Amino acid sequence: MDKSLITVTSPLLPNLDEFHEELKKIWDCKWITNNGSYHKKLEAALAEYLGVPYVSLFTNGTLPLLTALQALRITGEVITTPYSFVATTHSIWWNGCKPVFVDIDPATGNINPDLIEAAITPKTTAIMPVHVYGKPCDTKRIQEIADTYGLKVIYDAAHAFGVKVNDESILNAGDMSTLSFHATKVFNTIEGGAMIMHDEKTKKRIDDLKNFGIHDEVTVVGPGINSKMDEMRSAYGLLNLRQVDAAIAARQQVAIKYREALLDVEGITFFDDMPGVRHNYSYFPIFIDEKAFGMSRDALYAKMRAANVLGRRYFYPLISEFSTYRGLESARPENLPNAHKMAYSVLCLPMHHALSDDDIQRIIDLIR
Repeated sequence: MDKSLITVTSPLLPNLDEFHEELKKIWDCKWITNNGSYHKKLEAALAEYLGVPYVSLFTNGTLPLLTALQALRITGEVITTPYSFVATTHSIWWNGCKPVFVDIDPATGNINPDLIEAAITPKTTAIMPVHVYGKPCDTKRIQEIADTYGLKVIYDAAHAFGVKVNDESILNAGDMSTLSFHATKVFNTIEGGAMIMHDEKTKKRIDDLKNFGIHDEVTVVGPGINSKMDEMRSAYGLLNLRQVDAAIAARQQVAIKYREALLDVEGITFFDDMPGVRHNYSYFPIFIDEKAFGMSRDALYAKMRAANVLGRRYFYPLISEFSTYRGLESARPENLPNAHKMAYSVLCLPMHHALSDDDIQRIIDLIR
């Protein structure tokens, strides 16, 4: 049997000759960072592609979360989900706020809006939901709650590049949304991220805060941080943007093949596409019922790794189980039954545009 490595994701790489040509232009003009021409071009191109008014680029996907909370002057408690990558909650902690965990909807993996109101206290100032695996949250219901209680909403949209509901970008929901352009994402700049905002004034404030808070040579508007994207990665992103639609289309075909092959496997379930949603097929999680399947999630995970198929237990453990956060009242397992069930049954299969039919078949054979 072919024992070549199959990873859970494969980066979207631009044409090497084209990238060399762009690097030469950057080298010749000797402007490699600090809001250069490629940085500006990528912000404008992304705003047009994503259907959003303003984009601010960052050097990774965590720093826009940190900066969004700072820009909106969030204090006290922030309601969020335990079923995410740990950077979501870390950003709340780094801003001196207290994360409050709310259980998820088992049908989507996203924060359950029906449970948010019960978690609101006089100290609550914001909600930070996550579009898990790129599946849209119930943004309408969350906004209704936020409006009722005067709360800000910051969406962690790390997985949600290009996702739309009824042809409207989900990145326009809430007060701000943030993206990750890490190499594992549908669209990447090797490492990078972005923030989406609704008005020019906020855009200018964010641009200052990501540059140490510097507004001009003699003015610092706040204790910002250095999180600017450089020209090399901006050029890389511009080239990748040309091929991202083809990559998403290829991922969709992988998802179709997985679903067709696993539909009748007892003990295996997965998410279907949501009506009216333009998905980006960031991930393909399956959920394993050990009793029905005859093997635990961890046993299948180990079996796949032994065959050089590197799936991922994503998200496991829950953020609420890490030592930093498990002492919180909201982190108690009995408060988060659906999140615990999902975390202990999930296995994300390899999902990327470069998967061959042979790769897909080998993965399916291992499961079946």
